[in-house]
Amino acid sequence: MKSASRPPAIGAREDDSYGKTWALVLAGGDGNRLRALTTTPNGVAVPKQYCSVWGDACLLEDAILRGSSIAPLRRTCAVVAAPHRRWWSTALAHLPHNNVIVQPQNRGTGIGILLSLLHVLSRDPYANVVLLPADHYLQDESIMAASLQEVADLAAHDADGVYLLGAEPVEPDPELGYIVPTHHGREKALRVSQFVEKPTFAEAVSLVARGALLNVFIVAGTVGALLRMYKKSHANAVASLSSALTEGSQAFTRVALSELYEYLMPIDFSHDVLTGQEGLLRVLPVARCGWTDLGTPDRVAQVLRWAPRESRSSNRSATGPYLSLATQSLARS
Repeated sequence: MKSASRPPAIGAREDDSYGKTWALVLAGGDGNRLRALTTTPNGVAVPKQYCSVWGDACLLEDAILRGSSIAPLRRTCAVVAAPHRRWWSTALAHLPHNNVIVQPQNRGTGIGILLSLLHVLSRDPYANVVLLPADHYLQDESIMAASLQEVADLAAHDADGVYLLGAEPVEPDPELGYIVPTHHGREKALRVSQFVEKPTFAEAVSLVARGALLNVFIVAGTVGALLRMYKKSHANAVASLSSALTEGSQAFTRVALSELYEYLMPIDFSHDVLTGQEGLLRVLPVARCGWTDLGTPDRVAQVLRWAPRESRSSNRSATGPYLSLATQSLARS
């Protein structure tokens, strides 16, 4: 592995040095697949990252807390969409104002990640970045915390590498995506052969037998390494967003971004950026930790069945400000 070079100290900064780890929480999606459970009785569709499982903290707040295992709040950013302001203004009230990265509208995971990478680049050009989705549920957060620390450390010591986390499957699931390593080995991180999205059940069985891992969409790398991947596949988007972010004042930047987003083509990070560049990637296996992306009503129901009875009864009485997926699921059944 190549060690990332660091510039000399140039005076006090918010964390007094370059090259620290940043957590970037991705919360700009609309959550359409779960809309059956995230629509309120009066017909308002709430993006799932602003809902909670039990009625207390929302999934976005859970992701911010998850990121605290690798970065303090001053180096934790969330990328959100302007139309969702009514929800993220509450969920992110404790984040530094400059760490809330607002997209004029959702243009896919690839654009949201690119915008946040350019934001971090302007503040720390040697940053080590870990991308965290805001719609995950975990039974065992301690296992994931250890894996996040490990993958952040691997990326921090490899200026050119990009690392993924892959969860060990409990059983074949054709509704999820898989990362296929090139081989089985003792290395901490394995080379990536291919990605497989939503296989048939028979294909999922074969993938699990071959040692494929669930793609949990957690990615780590230096900001430079991640941007180089974008420049290989989407150089025009990098140039356009970079130009919009250097318009001058914050007001001009907001106007420039709004105009750009009107015609910016959506980019899916997994399909349009990572796929085709597998040779640059490594995957770190994560032990079984009860991970799910809460992508469908059935998967939410599965989480509710996983929870111990005593946990279920105590949490269902929570009185948090967010829409409870547990309550919605029970009402739906």
